[in-house]
Amino acid sequence: MLTASLAEAVFAITFLVVATGRLPGFGIDRTGAALLGAAIMVGLGVVPLADAYRVVDWNTITLLLGTMMVVAHMKVSGFFGMVANAVAPRIRRPISLLALVMATSAVASAFLVNDTICLILVPLVLDLVQGAKRNPVPYLLGLAAASNIGSVATSTGNPQNIMIASFGHLGFAHFAAVLAPVSLASLAVAFLLVVVFYRHDFLGPPTLDIPQQMTEYNASLVLWTTVITIAMVVGFFTMTPIARPAILAGAILLLAPGSKARAIYAEIDWSLLVLFAGLFIVVAGAEKVLLTPDVLHGVEGLNLGSVPILAGVAAVLSNLVSNVPAVLLLRPFIEHLSQPEHAWLTLAASSTLAGNLTILGSVANLIVVQRAAERGIHVGFGTHLKLGVPLTLLTLAVAIVMLR
Repeated sequence: MLTASLAEAVFAITFLVVATGRLPGFGIDRTGAALLGAAIMVGLGVVPLADAYRVVDWNTITLLLGTMMVVAHMKVSGFFGMVANAVAPRIRRPISLLALVMATSAVASAFLVNDTICLILVPLVLDLVQGAKRNPVPYLLGLAAASNIGSVATSTGNPQNIMIASFGHLGFAHFAAVLAPVSLASLAVAFLLVVVFYRHDFLGPPTLDIPQQMTEYNASLVLWTTVITIAMVVGFFTMTPIARPAILAGAILLLAPGSKARAIYAEIDWSLLVLFAGLFIVVAGAEKVLLTPDVLHGVEGLNLGSVPILAGVAAVLSNLVSNVPAVLLLRPFIEHLSQPEHAWLTLAASSTLAGNLTILGSVANLIVVQRAAERGIHVGFGTHLKLGVPLTLLTLAVAIVMLR
């Protein structure tokens, strides 16, 4: 009884820190809380050490690591800067620049984990926008929204989709066939909303004069990265599990001319990998002590097999504890549904689209706001919320209609 009570407390405190980002009176962060929670679950014997190794979803960890290595090579090689310099002179109107920013963010996020894409794109977008003497806020909001929405399209778009595809044994092609149309329709909604909310920035006669940016790039490494990335995407459609082409691509790029292993390792978010591993163990421990037949029966009454109900629950939960923990919390209930596959896809769309509600709704939002602040540009909570509320409600409605 005491062990069960301690496990419940560990679970509650871990998810409190994951939701808020801090534990009052301590210097621990989200990753530290997940690591400590997992260690206590193992130490208490709730999750034996041998079981702890098994409950970690290594497909998720491997896929994340592989895509992070590919994106790191894109950054180090100067790939995005080279592309921006090639395309920018052809952009003549502010609305065209917004369309380019959002399309690039969405497409890149669909295949290469949206959080890492935002890290790379924010400084490039700011260089373009400030060079053209335009208000950067709508472009930043569009970038963040498009990154979240674009990541809905595939099972490699964001961490929660990666986990959902692994939990539900969903193939890359099937996942994309169902959710890419939802992503595309939602992206159109997001673009129109940004234009409407900031119509004075986009609807008018001004033409753009974007100066050429001073960008260094390694042509040989750019070529290698481009070829290997294309091969990886092809592998997503043809190989299972999709962690295989991802880790192969990341590792092979270490052999590319100009690739420096230490520089690549420095770009990988190791703390995110530790966070996920810890959360898998904490949730496994909580399931042992909390997931009683009575609890399962009670949740069955919520009818999570219904698209609108599951989408609503996922959206609320994602904004309370963040989308990755929300997926982990809902996992055991979805696995007990009679037709879990469609529920997994509904969860992927709704938990991701819900991230657009507030700045705190997704890591991608936080990255955009924080990177902008480093350049002296403030995107306030209220500014984001004014766009985020209608955007989230409308895109969730789109998803529900298209998935029913």
